[in-house]
Amino acid sequence: MHIKKKTKIIATIGPSCSSSNTLRKMILAGVNVCRINFSHTSHEDASKVISIIRKINNELSLQTAILGDLQGPKIRLGLVKKNTILKSGDKIHLTNTHSESTNKKLFINYSRLMKDIKLNDLVLIDDGKIKLKVRSVNQKTISCDILNGGKLSSNKGVNFPNTELSFKSITKKDKIDLNFLIKQQVDWIALSFVRTSRDIIMLRDILNQKKSEIKIVAKIEKPEAVRNIKSIMRSSDGIMIARGDLGIEIPMQKVPIVQKKIIKLCLSYSKPVVVATQLMEGMIQNSITTRAETNDVANAVFDGADALMLSGETAVGKYPYKVVKAMTKIILSVESSNLKLTTKLMLPRKKANNRYISDSICFYASEISNQIQSKAIITLTHSGYNAEKIASNRPNSFIYVFTHNKKILNTLSLFWGIYGFYYDKFNSTDQTIKDLHAFLKRKKILKSGDIVINIGSMPIMEKGMTNMLKVGSIT
Repeated sequence: MHIKKKTKIIATIGPSCSSSNTLRKMILAGVNVCRINFSHTSHEDASKVISIIRKINNELSLQTAILGDLQGPKIRLGLVKKNTILKSGDKIHLTNTHSESTNKKLFINYSRLMKDIKLNDLVLIDDGKIKLKVRSVNQKTISCDILNGGKLSSNKGVNFPNTELSFKSITKKDKIDLNFLIKQQVDWIALSFVRTSRDIIMLRDILNQKKSEIKIVAKIEKPEAVRNIKSIMRSSDGIMIARGDLGIEIPMQKVPIVQKKIIKLCLSYSKPVVVATQLMEGMIQNSITTRAETNDVANAVFDGADALMLSGETAVGKYPYKVVKAMTKIILSVESSNLKLTTKLMLPRKKANNRYISDSICFYASEISNQIQSKAIITLTHSGYNAEKIASNRPNSFIYVFTHNKKILNTLSLFWGIYGFYYDKFNSTDQTIKDLHAFLKRKKILKSGDIVINIGSMPIMEKGMTNMLKVGSIT
C-alpha cells in the first residue's frame, strides 16, 4: 500500500524526473508532494508536469499535492572578467552601476545597494565562499575588506546576512508565476525571502483578490525571519526551514538548533513544517546515501518534521527514484522503532478560542489512541482543522480523514500522518462510522479486530465543531 509512513516526502520535479513513468515510480515509492521550482521551470514545462501528476492521482486514487515555489528576489554579481581572483587582505569596491566585475570592483544587481548597506555589514558571495566586510559607504561606491578570497565567476549569488534589505519579497516575475499557479489551482505556494509577517500578508491579499484558497508556506532562509518566526508562523499556513540559504546567512553550527526550535514551535501552533536542503545531496551523483545523510534524515523524523524535501536529488540527480526509495526506508525504520519522537502532546489552552471544545476532543483522541494503541484515528471534516490539530499531537496511530470537500484532500498530503479520502454519503452517525470502517477494510488499510478512534460532529453535517469521540473496532 502507498500508505505506510507518517513523515511525508516532497520531491522537486526537474529534468531527471519529469517523465510520466519516473513520476509514477517516485509517487508509489513515497512522494506525497511534488515541488515545482520557478527558479528553473517554464510555465510550459510546469503545465506538463502538473497534468502528469493529476493523471497519476486519478489512475491510482491518490492525493499527491503540488507545491509551487516562487523564485523571489535574487541578488547576483554581473559578468566577471575571466580568471578573476580575490585575495584575502585586499580591498575591493562594490557598485550597482552596470560594469564588468574585476578584482578591484564588483557589480551587484541591486538598485538600493547604496541605501541599504551599512558600515561593518558582511557581504557573502557564492554560498559564502568569498566573504567581504564593509569599511565605507558613499553615494557611488562601497569599499570593502576581503576577509576570505577566492576565484570569482559570473552571476554568483550574493548574500547580506546582517543587512535589512528594503525590497519586496514578491517580484514582477513572481506575480506572473503566481497568476499561473492560481489558474492551475495548485495546493501550496512557497514564498521565498520572507522576513516579516508583512510578506505573507501581501501574498495572502493577492490570493484573496483572486479568490484563491491556495495555502502558503513561508520559507525561513533569512536571520530576520528567524527573529520574527512567531508572527510569520501565525500569518502562514506552513513553514519551510530552507537550510541552504539559512546556513549561509547564520553561522552553520546554529542551523541544527534553529531547526529544532522551529519544529517545536510549529507543533505548538499546529502548522506543518518542512525540513529542506541537502538531506541526501550525495545521491545527486551516487546511487547510495552516506551515513551522515542517513542520520540527518532520521533526526528530522525524530524531531517531528511533517515533511522532508528533496531538491537537486530528484530534479537533476542521476537516481531520482532510488533517492525517494532510500528516504522512505529511513523514515519507516525510524517510525517503526521503539524510540519515541521528541515531541509532547500539546494541551489546549482553556477557552483560548472558540475552538476549545474541538481542540480538547483532538487532544484526548491522541492521548487515548496512545494509551490503547489504536491503529487509527478516523475523522470526518469539512475544513481539515481537526485532522491538523490531531497531527500536531503526533499520536502513534495514522490519521484517516474523510471529507466531502475535495479542495482540502491534496492539501492535507503535506501534513504528518494524515491520509485523506473523499466521502459524501452521510447517514446517521453510527451508519457513517460503519461505512468508513468498511471502506478502510476494503482498501486493506485496516483489518477486522483493529481498534480505532472516531471523531466528528453531531449532527453529522455540522461545520466548525468537533464534539464526538467514539472508540470501537473494525468488524
